[in-house]
Amino acid sequence: MTIKRINPEARWSDAVIHNQTIYYTGVPENLDADARAQTADILTQIDAMLVSQGSDKTRILDATIFLADGDDFQAMNAAWDAWVAAGSAPVRCTVQARLMNPRYKVEIKIIAAL
Repeated sequence: MTIKRINPEARWSDAVIHNQTIYYTGVPENLDADARAQTADILTQIDAMLVSQGSDKTRILDATIFLADGDDFQAMNAAWDAWVAAGSAPVRCTVQARLMNPRYKVEIKIIAAL
């Protein structure tokens, strides 16, 4: 089975596809925004990545959300709830973690079917 790396760089690839499954992690581009806006930014990135590979958010199997501050849980959920496809919500886990860029409020990792 082949492994397809999307935009590979020295340290990471934008996404990896193996066995008809796409693996992707999104980080915010709008570093001065609040947690809700950063979440919405990442969700837009997820949509674009999935569509570029012939998939969409209804095919997300698993999502792990990393929050720098647990107090941002409601703000993140507001963006998530406005975005997630009704009846197609993936398995989801949210954890509080110290993110490597202090301006990140959220990171989202997904696994989706093609």
